[in-house]
Amino acid sequence: MILAYSSRFPWEKFSRKTSTPARIRSRIVSISQLAGPSVHRALEGARERVELAPAADERRSLAARNRRHIGHLEEVPGCDRLALSLQREGAGRLCPNSLAYELKRALAVYGQKSVTTFRVASNPEFLREGTAVADFLHPDRIVVGVEDEATGDELREIFRPILEQHFQCPVHAGSCPAADPPPFLVTTINSAELIKHASNSFLALKISYTNAIADLCERSGANVDEVTRAVGLDPRIGPHFLRAGIGFGGFCLPKDIQAFIRLAERAGADFALLKEAEKINRQRIDLFLEKMRRALWVLRDKQIGVLGLAFKPHTDDIRFAPALELIRRLLQESARVRAYDPQAMEKARHELPDLIYAADSYAVAQDADAVVIATEWPEFRELNWERIRDSMARPLVFDGRNLLDPPQMKALGFEYHSVGRPD
Repeated sequence: MILAYSSRFPWEKFSRKTSTPARIRSRIVSISQLAGPSVHRALEGARERVELAPAADERRSLAARNRRHIGHLEEVPGCDRLALSLQREGAGRLCPNSLAYELKRALAVYGQKSVTTFRVASNPEFLREGTAVADFLHPDRIVVGVEDEATGDELREIFRPILEQHFQCPVHAGSCPAADPPPFLVTTINSAELIKHASNSFLALKISYTNAIADLCERSGANVDEVTRAVGLDPRIGPHFLRAGIGFGGFCLPKDIQAFIRLAERAGADFALLKEAEKINRQRIDLFLEKMRRALWVLRDKQIGVLGLAFKPHTDDIRFAPALELIRRLLQESARVRAYDPQAMEKARHELPDLIYAADSYAVAQDADAVVIATEWPEFRELNWERIRDSMARPLVFDGRNLLDPPQMKALGFEYHSVGRPD
């Protein structure tokens, strides 16, 4: 038996430093020992049904050798961490569209002559970029999808150091903040595979819903911050992911919402709600550019400074970043664009090699006709905005993340435009 887990955390090293019993540790094998390039291609690009063919030779070899209890993991949307605790006897009651179904089918085919018994379990991850290690060590829940009680018990034993918080934490100096043990949820495999999609898709729904409210606020004279603050005080809703702006990006939310839509279509379910959320998100850049055109008349030859390139603060990830799409559109309209990001400049250069990259936030604003806030880095809030005002050709700010305070910016002499708030 083996647990093949997420490549985002060195589980085998972690388990050796904790109280995980040796009999359990011996069953743990790092995905890096098993996963070839097909895993990474699947993680980055797989949005259709799981394809196991690229790694078939590897799996066939592993099953035939029979030297260890080994399974193989293909990482795809919603299943970044898959526990392969695992069973040879076909797909059983698994959904034909599921990753677990495909894995069990391959194991059944290539392990027919093996005496090894495999069982499949699904263990979705809920790690946020920028705080992944802390999220792993201090999760708000642990979900395992299994087909039998024994697999659930074994996975609980593997996760025991996390559940009991008995480990040396590399994140918090001294002691970790006091917290209740995370819930350990045992579900069916089909449920576990849907949970990650459902979680991220719901976050995307909240963002798009907030942006739809922002559009209404702009047309009715209301303030989206006031509306969402009151809405978020309802404990049934909560305040998180109720910030208006130029839309969500990154890899997880766009990928999971698309995967969930296709999964529903294959299952014959109508998920028009998610399609509408995706449509609202796609419209954000169009609406923001229209706001800029109204203030600047034309964008051609205008010097535009852009603060932020990453899809969110505290990361260098630019995948599906709204900032990059906005810059591309500005360049298409012959605007002269200069940008800065605290962490994402190197990666952005590969995507936008012709863009001018500034040394810092103040260089972005030098002689600019307008400055755009495209990523809500906290340090942008703390800039010397009087200095920025004095360096600009025109003191005009488009805040695509509602980072700054409108009355304060106007008191400093800026023409200030944000999302869903009165100009």
